[in-house]
Amino acid sequence: MNGIFALKTLLTAVMLVCSLLASAETWRFAVIGDTPYSDDERVELPKMLDDIASHGVDFVVHVGDFKNGQSRCDDSVFADRQQLFASSRVPFILVPGDNEWTDCHRQNNGAYQPLERLQRLRQLFWATPQSLGHKKIALEQQSAAYPEHSRFRLGPLLFVTLNVPGSNNNWGLGDSASAEYRQRQPQVAAWVRDSFALARREKLAGVVLMFQANPGFKRFTRGLPFTGYREFLEQLVSESEDFPGRVLAIHGDTHSSRVDQPLRPPAGETVANFTRLESFGYPLMGWTRVIVDSEKPELFRFEQYPWPPR
Repeated sequence: MNGIFALKTLLTAVMLVCSLLASAETWRFAVIGDTPYSDDERVELPKMLDDIASHGVDFVVHVGDFKNGQSRCDDSVFADRQQLFASSRVPFILVPGDNEWTDCHRQNNGAYQPLERLQRLRQLFWATPQSLGHKKIALEQQSAAYPEHSRFRLGPLLFVTLNVPGSNNNWGLGDSASAEYRQRQPQVAAWVRDSFALARREKLAGVVLMFQANPGFKRFTRGLPFTGYREFLEQLVSESEDFPGRVLAIHGDTHSSRVDQPLRPPAGETVANFTRLESFGYPLMGWTRVIVDSEKPELFRFEQYPWPPR
């Protein structure tokens, strides 16, 4: 009898463990950015994308700057990157960076009109409401005018892409904002506001914002925000504090792979539910895997993979 009781107890324990494992769900995605910046990185990037796919991720996001800031913004470069990203074995999401549009007016970039380059990017990368890659994710786009602003669901999360580039968010050189900034920033604000409202209505566990620029969290905390990012950072504070779940902001721009909690308004407390992930960037190539675990209160775990593997 004791043996039968022990066997029943063991079977009950095994079934309980299996039940717990079945209820715990995980999702995985990869983050890259500020690459390829050199001929060597262009050779290595397809290899890295294959390695990313072999790690079983649901998608990969590139948070902008798919070329360096001193090279040309020619159609041939754009087409090359489109073909490269479209060859990804997993869904591929691209966020626009300053190197591929706001800074293209530079002589060494080809002296292009930035808005013309942005329109070309829209034609190549966001012409349809779906990701790039062999496998695709359906995207909800904000509008035909701003198709780079998109969002999609994965598990308990809402992912949101935003056109918030480096070079001070294309504010311009003067005290007054450029016409382009004045047109785009209200669209950014509306998309952020609407996305958080959606996440609250559907009681989602988290919101992931994906954009290119490092908006200057330290300067914002000191009360000296960059003009082009002040409104955006103020909105991040208000929306995050009003959201009961976790907020993850993913960006590139300053080429410093890190995970921290930098959002704190002047004379205020650190926003506890807000985490920042910055991608690898030239000259350090690599990618970050984000693991989403619905059973963990912190929701996110991060693994960094320098490239080539060491």
